[in-house]
Amino acid sequence: MTAAEAAEMVDETPVDPAAAWEAEKADLQERVLRTQAEFQNFRRRVEKERLELSEYASMEAVRALLPILDDFERALKAENGGGEYVKGMELIHQRFGAQLQKLGLEPIVSEGQTFDPHVHHAVEMVETDEAPDQQVLAEFQRGYNFKGRLLRAAMVKVAVQPK
Repeated sequence: MTAAEAAEMVDETPVDPAAAWEAEKADLQERVLRTQAEFQNFRRRVEKERLELSEYASMEAVRALLPILDDFERALKAENGGGEYVKGMELIHQRFGAQLQKLGLEPIVSEGQTFDPHVHHAVEMVETDEAPDQQVLAEFQRGYNFKGRLLRAAMVKVAVQPK
């Protein structure tokens, strides 16, 4: 028998149809599982993007309202007007602030804290021995976090040790 004849005999060996079907079934099951996993990953990614978009939209809405909150704070510090005016302003300010906090707005505490460039914007540096170096002495405009992210840095006055 020659090598060519032996090769022909190998090609003519009967294939078991049940084994072929089992292999095809296993291949199709693997494809189905892979497709299901890809679809679940796609759903998770789309849901995450939807939540991020929603948060971004809320963040922009709150950012647009911050100047109003700032105006209330300045009006409360002005001490112009009678006692009823101040009480009314305080009530509006409290309600407005509470609603923004429900949406995820968190004020940043600055005065008396150590200056942190991640949450503070120094607009004035004052040389003094009366406060520790880099301590925030005053807050000109409050800073805010929104759902754990910095929305606006606080504008502050910072102590610096004299040279």
